Amino acid sequence: MLPQANPTISYWQDPPDVDIANYLSSENVPEITDTVIIGSGITGASTAYGLLCSGGTAEKLVMLEARQACSGATGRNGGHTKAASYHTFLEHVSSHGIAEAVKIARLEYNTIKSLHTFAREQNIDCDLFSGDTVDIFYDKEQWQRCLASIAAMQSAMPEDLDGAARYQFWSADEAKEKFHMRGEVCIGAVSYEAGSLSAYRLVIGILKLCLGMGMELYTNTPARKIEQMEGHWRVQTNRGYINARRLILATNAYTGFLYPKFQKVIVPLRGQVTAHRPGRNMPREGLQTTYSFVYAGGFDYMIPRPKGKRFEGDIVIGGGLTKGTNNGVDEFGTTDDSGMSIEISKYLTEATSRFFGSAWGEDDKEGRVRKEWTGIMGYSNDGFPFVGKVLGDKDLWIAAGFQGHGMVMCFLCAKALVIMMSGEEESLNTWFPDSFRVSEERMAKKFTGICVSD
Repeated sequence: MLPQANPTISYWQDPPDVDIANYLSSENVPEITDTVIIGSGITGASTAYGLLCSGGTAEKLVMLEARQACSGATGRNGGHTKAASYHTFLEHVSSHGIAEAVKIARLEYNTIKSLHTFAREQNIDCDLFSGDTVDIFYDKEQWQRCLASIAAMQSAMPEDLDGAARYQFWSADEAKEKFHMRGEVCIGAVSYEAGSLSAYRLVIGILKLCLGMGMELYTNTPARKIEQMEGHWRVQTNRGYINARRLILATNAYTGFLYPKFQKVIVPLRGQVTAHRPGRNMPREGLQTTYSFVYAGGFDYMIPRPKGKRFEGDIVIGGGLTKGTNNGVDEFGTTDDSGMSIEISKYLTEATSRFFGSAWGEDDKEGRVRKEWTGIMGYSNDGFPFVGKVLGDKDLWIAAGFQGHGMVMCFLCAKALVIMMSGEEESLNTWFPDSFRVSEERMAKKFTGICVSD
């Protein structure tokens, strides 16, 4: 179904951008264009930017968004640019081999670096933080798997020990002191390079660049139906029909609504996030890293707001999926981001004092939780995104299904998609994972269970 008309209000979108949130290039969509992109999140915006840079003013490009600009998962995430590639490295080695596992790990790391560099070069004010992150472990089995996976990564990637395979271990006592872990007793910790940003402000910045290069943007203009006609695609909207030579689905969790072949191939999953005012005992200078808390059956992630930014010191914490009804299974299949899970809400509200213990202290006099919201992610049948040409249909392209891991995939996946569309696909062989490409085999698989990424 289409995105809900009355979603919860994201921390990042309050207030919405006055120039772009409800932007309309004209009252009605044009009857004819070269390319239509459906979706204005980081994937759609990055793809549009890449096409405009490669095609110049000759590319007539239209972007459609069902609600306000960047109102989907990108504008509703926690703000982490964190790969945590070791979580899935051994699994990728087992299913696709070492070479492919290394490609995936490097793509995730390089996406972070490229995204941060792009934001700085384009002077996009998106509350960017580049630094380290730390994963705090509370489960022995997960900790042992972490050690084995990192050892495998460093063995397979000796040239990346200062980058994608750079990890530092901390004992429980060291983690307690360095990372203020005075709550539940942890087993150990590992730190590595990551970062954070406001994905909403980043994408708003990219959309402004695209508009300056001639893109037309239609917010509050849902694509209700797509049809392949003779030689072109026809898109039905509430502002008329638009005919395009080429169609790009940057629709993530909503892909199956428009293109039924993706039903049960990419499925929606509702995620939940809160923003906490810092406790009285938290460091006055703020926390110096981002965090994840790894326990049996799941994890939570946490991003402190940078110094000098709005609500500096706030702690954005999300996750808790398995704490929901039926171990979180009920959150799968829903596209309703107008509500939230009461069980997950309670868990996330208590999370900061539970993990930090006495280091948290008394809650702020205005209350612990400043904001709480939900967003809809797209999960694929095999844990990988679909990037490329949709088989069996002329000039239909897709980049979707990012498993809640889009901030360390979407930017370079969009770059790869633009390269594919240019006909220079062979240039991708050295760095783009084959497992991300669209194939008949992947399309034949249906989603059967939870596949969780950080």
